[in-house]
Amino acid sequence: MEAVLYVSHGSRKKEAKDEAIHFLTRVHKEIDVDLYHICFLELADPDVLEGIRKLVEKGADKIAVIPVLLLSAGHYFKDIPNEIEKAKAIYPDLSITYGQTLGVQERITDVLVDRLKELPAELDDTTNVLLVGRGSRHPDTKKSIEFIARVLKEKSGIQHIQTCYLAALSPRFTDAFDESLRKFAKTIVVPYLWFTGLLYDSLESSVQKARGEGHHVDLASYLNDHPNMVQSLVDRVNQALNKGVEKEEGVK
Repeated sequence: MEAVLYVSHGSRKKEAKDEAIHFLTRVHKEIDVDLYHICFLELADPDVLEGIRKLVEKGADKIAVIPVLLLSAGHYFKDIPNEIEKAKAIYPDLSITYGQTLGVQERITDVLVDRLKELPAELDDTTNVLLVGRGSRHPDTKKSIEFIARVLKEKSGIQHIQTCYLAALSPRFTDAFDESLRKFAKTIVVPYLWFTGLLYDSLESSVQKARGEGHHVDLASYLNDHPNMVQSLVDRVNQALNKGVEKEEGVK
C-alpha cells in the first residue's frame, strides 16, 4: 500500500504545529493516495521514525517522504536522510521515496507580492523592504534568497529591497533592521517563512518596539496557506509519487 509522510520542521509554538497540520491536511485532499501521516523534525511530535512506524502498522509498504521545507539545506540533505536510513534498517522491505523541497519558484515569489499588497503602507521610494530568510550554512541558501529578492523587485516595482537572515548568515536581521530605520522613512519586513513560530514572533516584537519609538514600520504575513503554497506542495507530492508533474519553468 502506498502512503505519504509529510515532514514539517516543528516549533515550540502550538499554533505553528496547528497551522502545519491544517495546511498539510488541505494539501492531501488533492492527493490520490488515501494513507498519510504528518510528523516533525524537531520540537514537536511525532518524529519521523514514529510517523513511518504508524504508516507501516496501517499497511504501508511504499512511502513517499515529503520535506515540508522551503529551501534545501541541512535538514534536507542530512537530517531527514539520516532518519530515512534508520527506518530502512528497521524495515528492510519498505520502499521509501524522498521528495524535493519547494525550492525557488516564481509562484512563491508571487505570494510575497500578495503579502505586500495586504499591507496598508504606501510603497514608494522612501520605503525599504527587508526580505528575511531563516538562514543556513548551506551555500545555496544565500544565493536563493538573493535571487528571490531580485525577482520580487521586478514584480513589485519596489526600488529598495534588501536581504537579511535570522541565523547563520549575514547581514543579520537586527543589524539590517536598525540600518533601515536610520536610512529610510518606511521599513517593511517580509519574512520568507512558511508558518508562524518563535522566529516570526521575534520579528513582530522588533517591529512593535520600533513603532513605539516612532518609526514607520510594517510586518508582512508569512507564506502560510496561500493557494500558490498549496499547489506547490501538491506538485512536489505528485512528483514523489511519480505522477509526472513537471517542474515550474522560469526560476532555477
